[in-house]
Amino acid sequence: MKPLQSRTILGIDPGTGRCGWAIIKSPSPSPQFPELVDCGCIETKANTSLPERLELIYKTVCDLIEKYHPTDLAIEELFFVKNIKTGISVSQARGVVILAAKQAKIPIFEYKPNEIKLAITGYGHATKEQMAKMIKLHLKGCNIKQDDTVDAAAVALHHLQISKLKM
Repeated sequence: MKPLQSRTILGIDPGTGRCGWAIIKSPSPSPQFPELVDCGCIETKANTSLPERLELIYKTVCDLIEKYHPTDLAIEELFFVKNIKTGISVSQARGVVILAAKQAKIPIFEYKPNEIKLAITGYGHATKEQMAKMIKLHLKGCNIKQDDTVDAAAVALHHLQISKLKM
């Protein structure tokens, strides 16, 4: 069995208007008690061009990587969307986040929204309120109020749980 190592995970809930992010850390030797280190939401103005929005997301993610030195990036996969234009822009936001992690040589892991909800709440179609409540129970020091940030913490926490199973 491998010795337990400290893990720092950058979780991302991608979007061009709001891109949630969360840094969780699972310090050795007690990975069962992860801690929310920091979190936030990259917000871009609606009247800003898409290239400018993507640049802001890219630069902010690069800054987060430089500041927190994550061991892994966990990002939510794109789910089926009714508005194809929204789906395309979210895909582009995912692309710049993935590029930032790849350039920093950080392993990238992608998870489906229903998979994350099932792991965190026990129900694959959990509401935003249910997710927020469960994240507060799972993460030490967590008091997140913004939905996109809750989702980012959830994807990071889910990745941590999955990776512990593979140890």
